Amino acid sequence: MALFREQADVSVRPATPDDEAAIARVQLRAWRTTHGDLLGPDVLEQLDVMAVRRQWAAAISTPPSRAHHVLVACDGPRVVGFAASAPLAGVDGDGGAETGVDVVALEVDPDHRRGGHGSRLLAACVDIARDAGATHLQTWVLDGDDARGQFLAAAGLGPDGAARELGVRTEGGATRPVTEHRWVAEI
Repeated sequence: MALFREQADVSVRPATPDDEAAIARVQLRAWRTTHGDLLGPDVLEQLDVMAVRRQWAAAISTPPSRAHHVLVACDGPRVVGFAASAPLAGVDGDGGAETGVDVVALEVDPDHRRGGHGSRLLAACVDIARDAGATHLQTWVLDGDDARGQFLAAAGLGPDGAARELGVRTEGGATRPVTEHRWVAEI
């Protein structure tokens, strides 16, 4: 008697114009769960869902270049995660040209984490980057996002010491700084 193990229908594919609502839903759920304390409820409540959808629709339908990509992770037909990458050109330590990819977004719906979706998305970003001739990959991690740091470390990325401050506007109109740290890997 043969034993068959049921496997979930999971995949990563390029985003289509019909995916913008699902991507916005995943992004907002993930941010509220992961960054609620850091960003504060006043910032998260100010987010305009329709504006987020329009931004994703534009990123999918009219990306700035052919080197910009939006991918979705699916569990069956349902979009449960997404990643977006953009080209990054720079100069290496010896003054030579170096190309890389910036993973500008990678989120998985909180109810679908730990299912391999984030790993599949990151691997797809790496594959696309390598196919384009990139030599390194980078992404940015908000202070206090220890789970993302652990995920990236397990995938072979590490902080390189670079940091940047973002200004987050509060409900009262004031701006408070939020720090992100760059994580990198050679690919």
